[in-house]
Parts: sequence; C-alpha cells; structure tokens
Amino acid sequence: MAGPLDGIRIIELAGIGPGPFCAMMLADHGAEVIRVDRIGAHLQTTDPLSRSRKSIAVNMKSPEGVALVRDLARGADGLIEGFRPGVTERLGLGPDVLLADNPNLVYGRMTGWGQTGPYAHAAGHDINYIALSGALHTIGRAGEKPTPPVNYVGDFGGGAMMLAFGMVSALLAVKNGSPGQVIDCSMTDGSAALTGMTWGFKAAGLWKDEPGVNMLDTGAHFYDSFTCADGKFISIGSIEPQFYALLRETLGLTDDSDFDAQMNPAAWPVLKEKLAAIFKSKPRDHWCSLMEATDICFAPILSLEEAPEHPHNKARGTFIEVAGATQPAPAPRYSVTKTDVPRPAPAVGADSDSLLDELGYDAEKIAALRKAGAVN
Repeated sequence: MAGPLDGIRIIELAGIGPGPFCAMMLADHGAEVIRVDRIGAHLQTTDPLSRSRKSIAVNMKSPEGVALVRDLARGADGLIEGFRPGVTERLGLGPDVLLADNPNLVYGRMTGWGQTGPYAHAAGHDINYIALSGALHTIGRAGEKPTPPVNYVGDFGGGAMMLAFGMVSALLAVKNGSPGQVIDCSMTDGSAALTGMTWGFKAAGLWKDEPGVNMLDTGAHFYDSFTCADGKFISIGSIEPQFYALLRETLGLTDDSDFDAQMNPAAWPVLKEKLAAIFKSKPRDHWCSLMEATDICFAPILSLEEAPEHPHNKARGTFIEVAGATQPAPAPRYSVTKTDVPRPAPAVGADSDSLLDELGYDAEKIAALRKAGAVN
C-alpha cells in the first residue's frame, strides 16, 4: 500500500474492534501490516477493519509459534496487541521480551481500562469505559438516561485513533533517535481526552453537569435534530449569530422576538417546540432545498444506505467499494502523498508461506512447524 507510512512494518496480534481499526488506519496510510491470526479463524473479505493486511496463521500457545512471532517482531517497527494485561507476558511475547529482541520496537497495547488500576484486569466494553470516563454522562436528552453512541467514542475514538496516534508518534521518536517503547492505550483514558472541550466549558461555568441541558447536547433549540413530515430527520447547528440570523430569516422568524433570546437557556424549551412544529410541517427534501450548502449549518440526517449516494459524499469519494461491499474510504487525504485503494481482507493464513520465506525459514523448518501445528 502506498502512503506516508510506506516502509513501516507493523505486526498485529489479531483481536476485535479497536485493535483492528488501529491497524486499518496504519495500513490505509501505507504501513505494511502483518496480522497474526489464530489457526482456524475466519476473516470476512468485506470487513473494513481487516482490509489491506497480510495474514499468517500461528498457534501462539506453542513454543514454535511464539518463536515465530518473535522472529517477525525482530524485523518490525511496531506491534499492536489488544489482550488483557499480562496475557502476552504469559505467552512469552511481552514487551520486555520483544524489546530485548528489537530495542527499536514500538509496542502498542490496547485495553479498556489500561495496564494498571483497580479495573485493569476486569472485562468491559465501550459502554463501560465511556461511563467511567464521564463521557457517557454527557450524551443524552434532558430527563432521560444516557444514550450510548454505538461504540464510536470508546472503541474507536478514544481507543483505536489514540493508539494509531501514539504508534505514529513513537515511531517518529525512534526515527529521531529515541529507543522503542511501550504505549499503554486505555479506552477510558482516551474517551476522557475526547471530552476536553466539555471540561473547559465546565471550568468556565458554561456547562451544567447534567445531560441534555447544554448548548451542544441537545439542550439548545439551535443545535439539535428534528423530525420532518415524512418521518425523516435533519440536523441544525446554527450557533454563531450570523448563522442563527440566517436560520431565522429562512424560516420567517426574523420578526418573532422570542427567538432574540438565543443564548438564554430558560427560553430554549419553548423555542425548540416552535422549531419542531415548523420542521414537522414539511418533508425532509423541502428543508434540504432551502438549507443545504448554506451557512445555516444544516445537513439531512442520512441513513447508512443514503449516505454513500449523497452528492457531496460521491464528489469526494467518501465511500468506496471493496470486494463488492460499500465501506468508508481512507481518511484523511494528503496533497502530495498518494494512497492506494484498500485491498480486501485476506483469508486467514494467506501469506504464511511468503512470510516464512522472508524470514529465511527453509522447507524443512516450515514442514516441522506445520507438523507441530504451529503455523498453517
């Protein structure tokens, strides 16, 4: 794969969710990612999180399999693992071992709670991590329980993207003369970091510590989603005065003095009811014809089926087709460096032979590994 990370080799110890997403980001931007899969596992060729990889199938519970992974890591720039704390150490593939083999290795560790702390060894999922960080508390409507935002905030925003950033940062440090190191990436920590602006608002007295009553959490009438006559939805984000004025002008509300109180939270519930009634009077296409591509800060809320067909997304190539399936295109874009169209996820073990050959294993050694069930 072409990209700014061309020449970087990453070993990915196969996992689920945020680990593969991190590896996808690195692969999308040019890194060679070798996925160490379990023998007998299965990858869907249409899975975006597993695209653009090489795959070798290894039994990491066998001494021969462990030795093989160590050999792979000796020639790598980085490694990603997403097991609970202590698992790779028990396998004989912990950071102390691999950094002794390769002092320049960047060893990325993805966990929910982090490598240390009272929760470190407990099971959990995105909803739990963003609950503990305070992020989930800020997502919901007034008087209602918090609403989990799928698993975008913990797994992917606070986890995978943070680890990808950490990997690239540490790889850059190695390039500048620093040794390899371990990255302790916790989805709890990462999701807390994503709430930085909210903490700033709270410190400034601009955020109440309850969901659904603040400007950006659906408390305000000018920053929310609305239902249209056809049951479809639109989004409004008219925060700045000039954008709010344009919203009022477009809706014929310039002379309604109630809307002068834009930043008065006490007025928001009544003003929201007025806007809701207006938007529910016409279908979504009507509001699109009036507001799309204007400074109102408007967009239709598109379904997963609709989003790839929207003219803006089509013009930018925001979605692509890989192995006959629609998936998001790599992001972001570069002005100079070319990136390739992603390749479909490989079959498990598809690259075992070529990778073993690269390591210098001869036919006799490969046969012995297969006989021992260490590789497939």
